[in-house]
Amino acid sequence: MRAAAYDAPGPPDVLKYVTVADPLPDSDQVLVKVHAIGLQGGDVRARAVYEVPSPRHVVGYQVAGVIEAVGSDVTDRTIGQRVAALMLAGSHAERAVTDSSWTWVLPQGMDFESAAAVPVEFGTAHETLFEFGGLTAGQTVLVQAGAGGFGLAAIQLAKAAGATVISTASSSERLERLSTYGVDFGIDYTKVDTASEVMRITKGRGVDLAVDSVGGRALAACIEAVAFRGKVVFIGTMGGRGGDQSAPDLMPLLSKNASLIGYYLVEEMVRDHDRIHAIIAEQLDRVHSGDLKAVLDRTFPLLEAADAHRRVESRQAFGRIIIKP
Repeated sequence: MRAAAYDAPGPPDVLKYVTVADPLPDSDQVLVKVHAIGLQGGDVRARAVYEVPSPRHVVGYQVAGVIEAVGSDVTDRTIGQRVAALMLAGSHAERAVTDSSWTWVLPQGMDFESAAAVPVEFGTAHETLFEFGGLTAGQTVLVQAGAGGFGLAAIQLAKAAGATVISTASSSERLERLSTYGVDFGIDYTKVDTASEVMRITKGRGVDLAVDSVGGRALAACIEAVAFRGKVVFIGTMGGRGGDQSAPDLMPLLSKNASLIGYYLVEEMVRDHDRIHAIIAEQLDRVHSGDLKAVLDRTFPLLEAADAHRRVESRQAFGRIIIKP
């Protein structure tokens, strides 16, 4: 099969369009013919900084496609089913394998491109807002990097739950687009200080919850902007080499009795599988029904996977980038 593989971490150019052996499912796994790859920030970071287990490594966490084969012990999936799937690696290819329990049968008629932009994005957003963030109707939330896949999912879910949504982006044009998805107050972080603007908007109170996928200065702004007894949920650092890895000052949390919480969807999936699986299934249904929207930026052929990674790193994408074999 064809894949975008690499031998060592580095810039997007390390990705090469090559022929590799088809993966074989273990007894509890399924083989998926990939129709769409949802390019994650985690994919980009893994390619940039994580050592590979072997040459011609295939990166990637999320796909949508059709099951072509099932392992001998698989009873919950059948050949021909259309699914969204998560895996720890291997999405950037024509075929991928994963545990059958890490797949979701798609609602009838759901397109592969939208499905490939749901599990990580909407699953993580739902968890950070409600399970870990405790967000309720009438509260105020700050969503950093609102134009990303996670950000757009969090904005829509928070708004649907009755929260006031503040979000950041790098231009007034992007903020205007975000307003159509539920942002009440937009902040252009290139022109104003995010924390100061949040305090102005909230009349000095701060936000009940701040969620961040960027790290560095963005995470520091969340800590400064959170209210007394508020919560900050941190899910990682966007992109790869050269990102802002600075450690924030945690002292402001003390004076506000506020909480800083880390969240990683895969870890929760391993430890509380049934609950997370059901949440993601619900998000797929909501996106398919039109209650929520999987916002897509651009589609790249697998041959141009390096260009897709560059677009993520450019921070110019609005929504999720899709790669198609």
